[in-house]
Amino acid sequence: MIEVFQDRNDVHRFQIKSASGGVLLKSNPFANGQDVKNAVAEIKKTTASHLLFERRTNHDGKFFFKVRLQDGTLVGNSQLYDSEAGLENGIKNLKTVLSTL
Repeated sequence: MIEVFQDRNDVHRFQIKSASGGVLLKSNPFANGQDVKNAVAEIKKTTASHLLFERRTNHDGKFFFKVRLQDGTLVGNSQLYDSEAGLENGIKNLKTVLSTL
């Protein structure tokens, strides 16, 4: 499920949630509602196999991933995971959700 919203700083974002309601991906900020709608439309028409997943570790040793479109545009970041296995499961779940859009 993709949820579009405007946060308290008037920044537009979207997030992709799993079937159980957990946030799999939070988008980068967008200046206006049309830009976020365009990004969501791009995500919906892009298959998960055409997304680039960058696996990263933060300074505290937590794992997360970034998602980019084929043209290199950064879409967003995942939540933090305690293990590499959790990170891989998050990517798998995101791909599953995207395949149902």
